[in-house]
Amino acid sequence: MVNGPEDLLRLDAEKWETIDWRAQEEQIRRLRRRIFKAVQEEDWPKARNLQKLMLRSRGNTLMSVRQVTQRNAGRKTAGIDGEVALTSEARAEMAVRVHATIGSWKPHAVKRVHIPKASNPAKLRPLGIPVIMDRCHQARVRNALEPEWEARFEPRSYGFRPGRSCQDAIQSIFQATSQKLAKRMWVLDADLAAAFDRIDHTRLLEAIGSFPARDMIRDWLKAGVFEKGTGFSPTDEGTPQGGVISPCLMNVALHGLEEAAGVSYRTDGCHAGETVAGRPIAVRYADDMIALCHSRQQAEQVKARLAQWLRPRGLTFNEDKTRIVHLTEGFEFLGVLIRRYPNGKTLTTPSPSAVRRLKLRLAAEMRSLRGSNAQAVIARLDPIVRGWAAYYRSMVSSKVFTALDNYVWRLTFKWAKCGHPNKPRRWIVDRYYGKFNKFRNDRWVFGDQETGACLTKFAWTPIVRHKLVLGSASPDDPALAEYWTKRQTRVKPPLDSYTLRLLTMQDGRCSLCEDALLTADQPPESPEQWARWWLHVVRRAIAADYLVHHGRSGPSGDGQTRLVHASCHRSYLSRRHRNPAQHT
Repeated sequence: MVNGPEDLLRLDAEKWETIDWRAQEEQIRRLRRRIFKAVQEEDWPKARNLQKLMLRSRGNTLMSVRQVTQRNAGRKTAGIDGEVALTSEARAEMAVRVHATIGSWKPHAVKRVHIPKASNPAKLRPLGIPVIMDRCHQARVRNALEPEWEARFEPRSYGFRPGRSCQDAIQSIFQATSQKLAKRMWVLDADLAAAFDRIDHTRLLEAIGSFPARDMIRDWLKAGVFEKGTGFSPTDEGTPQGGVISPCLMNVALHGLEEAAGVSYRTDGCHAGETVAGRPIAVRYADDMIALCHSRQQAEQVKARLAQWLRPRGLTFNEDKTRIVHLTEGFEFLGVLIRRYPNGKTLTTPSPSAVRRLKLRLAAEMRSLRGSNAQAVIARLDPIVRGWAAYYRSMVSSKVFTALDNYVWRLTFKWAKCGHPNKPRRWIVDRYYGKFNKFRNDRWVFGDQETGACLTKFAWTPIVRHKLVLGSASPDDPALAEYWTKRQTRVKPPLDSYTLRLLTMQDGRCSLCEDALLTADQPPESPEQWARWWLHVVRRAIAADYLVHHGRSGPSGDGQTRLVHASCHRSYLSRRHRNPAQHT
């Protein structure tokens, strides 16, 4: 246990492994809720004092270091200093260094790399990777800044916010357009040009106001970038896309967009929270925005007002991707086609471009797997299939799932024919296809005869309508603690029934550290990111293990399978190897 500042200074690998993470998490949650309530009541002196307390908190330091070095998918990626922290010793040392440099740390330049865009792999997206010390400090500062703005953000802002996702943004649009008498039939489909790279620093710092770590945020914005081949470049605008705090700063910079678009909400009685009749509805996910309007003229007016509002913030519309369409024509938003049909129904389906990108990716993966065995094919394709299906499971996707299963069958059969050109069709079918999934009466499942593993089908994912998050609800609101507890139990993650049953039995907690099992860096914003989320957060972040009371009080001989974090599992095996007597 780490009980005080002096204990944190003496933190070592053994103490790191025995920290009560659930207690630390609860401490940070309580403090975030206190900040939220103080801002909600507009008690700014109290809010600033609580934020200072959060910034000095040893629990905040520990949780931030743990999140960056042990939980985030990018924990193995180094900044310009080449430093990572992948062992308990390194993490303990990192926590001591971070806590000792509170108030005195000087940010480093970020390393700029270019990655393919999810929507168009031919184009590259600039990504800024801060050094690991900066990432830990940014996580600390975000825990103090985020609850303040959660109390201020607009209801239909869904991107990069706790408890909200792409599905909430899509469901919000669907509910506003699904009624037969819906009057907002014109859509302003807007996209901001290079929003992360062009945010005006002065405006952003003015919005942050007297936040205690304002100077540190300014230093991160001005730290500059280092790119291989071009060297160091100063940053006079924008916030690096890839920093821990960057998504929160993006939301702060775009706060007020709904008001600028002319959106207005009712405050009277049972109609509180509803949009005023005749006004548009604006839905934003990060830098993607949709405005639902009553006429084309109103949509043009909204676009003009927003362009004027964005200009002093350093932002402009991407005219190539911004258009005004009628709902009957349909439009794509976050990889989903939303369209109203002649029968008066509005449907949300996987967009043709998203399906086309998936097919190209699957075909490319199968070409690269020629010469490999069936187990390698399953390991490569399974997270793609599961992640893509999980993203679209709340849409009208059954027909698309079935068509994709047929496409995958053709790919796997062609792969098998290339690997065994002299074998007849019957031999290939008997070797690679069968009833591998004992829970389904399907004899055309691709699998591996040696291990019994099989490739998941898209159609195995049930269609479940997403439950839209309530208005301005935030997990930091103490008045809605019961609401979020119930929501977590109702909204099931896209896991198989056996894993879901284990997850429910364990209350979603790791059996070793008692921390939440399923946590992501940020909600995935595309089907491709959901595939990566499945691979990194679900398959690599949790593991089923046969454990006997884990060295703690419990019935000896309890041979139940438990879900644990993969990192906790590694630490457990390491401790058992060092001192087997304590774990028998």
